[in-house]
Amino acid sequence: MASINLIDSFQEFKEAENIDRPTLMKVMEDVFKTLIRKKYGSDENFDVIVNDQKGDLEIFRRRTIVEDDDLYNTLTEIEYKDAIKIEPDYQVGEELYEEVDIQKEFGRRAILAGKQTLAARINDLKKNILIKKYEDRIGEIVSGEVYQVWRKEILILDEDGNEMLLPKSEQIPSDFFKKGENVRAVVKNVELKNNQAVIILSRTSPMFLEKLLEIEVPEIFDGLIVVKKIVREPGERAKVAVESFDDRIDPVGACVGMKGSRIHGIVRELKNENIDVINWTNNIQLLIQRSLTPAKITSMELDSETKHASVYLKPDQVSLAIGRRGVNIKLACELTGYQIDVFRDNEGEVEDFDIDLDEFADEIEDWVIDALKKIGCDTARSVLDLSAEEIERRADLEKETVADVRRILQEEFDRE
Repeated sequence: MASINLIDSFQEFKEAENIDRPTLMKVMEDVFKTLIRKKYGSDENFDVIVNDQKGDLEIFRRRTIVEDDDLYNTLTEIEYKDAIKIEPDYQVGEELYEEVDIQKEFGRRAILAGKQTLAARINDLKKNILIKKYEDRIGEIVSGEVYQVWRKEILILDEDGNEMLLPKSEQIPSDFFKKGENVRAVVKNVELKNNQAVIILSRTSPMFLEKLLEIEVPEIFDGLIVVKKIVREPGERAKVAVESFDDRIDPVGACVGMKGSRIHGIVRELKNENIDVINWTNNIQLLIQRSLTPAKITSMELDSETKHASVYLKPDQVSLAIGRRGVNIKLACELTGYQIDVFRDNEGEVEDFDIDLDEFADEIEDWVIDALKKIGCDTARSVLDLSAEEIERRADLEKETVADVRRILQEEFDRE
């Protein structure tokens, strides 16, 4: 046969692989022109024609008809006596177009090699298209279906069946996914591993929170409110500094929404991560004060050269400023760029590490916390300073309950 079918269901393949027609045809032509050059030394007088409906490929050879015994170049010329055997009406000086029998001229092995080269080139095309598509989407939220769950990462498929990876390090600590679930994450970067495009997703990146805010808060999407900076301790707490270009818009109120309607959906997506939204300011003293939310500062001393801040608070505010596992003050330092030290007001002493009882709401039931608060125990250290018997008697709690509470609180201090 003169022609050869390279790809079954060519039209379906082209649509499924999302490769445009001119590009795919050009690749097919290039592959077989390479075979022509290997066999004949040049492809100048050969035309490769691809049927874009069937995937058939035909090769035509052009040669100039010359007088008999006047043949100079067998590649580009043909003698008159040989030309009229093909078509009797040919004349000297005309160009003869002859279809090349691909199977006969190139052989089965060369054709198989050509098909393999074509498959490799098409895979490269697909890889480059995928890389370009997702490089343009870095920082955007994508959703996909969990296809496979491994210990160190999760394989997710997008709507086109492309593979994306969500590493364990990019998952919120309390994330738990099962096969078939839909997952939202932000495209962090695109890597090339073993000559394959690998799309890395993240749910811990500040970009993820920023894009969630953009979806929930129209004013951010419209550019009326700008997110200046986001710092996160994934699954624990986040601080978002926002600024409005319109004096009529309260940026914090717009982000939180009526009764927290806008922020609640984001908190659920981030597995109950506490989100503090604050007004951005270039006044560093005011920014530090806002960044230590929910604690209230009494006074502050700044050293702009060393970027150090000494913050003084009332005793009952110190544990709020530090936060559980020191997360609140850590995020405040990241947000402001200052090293912040917390002191008790009027004492000038560094406050012993303590944690507000409300920070343990995920491990200690609310009614137990309320019972402890009624006897004046607002922090973890104030509970541990009392004996178990005194807590049982004053808070009217069972012995096992008190033992569990003390164990949870003590483990936290031991970790610190």
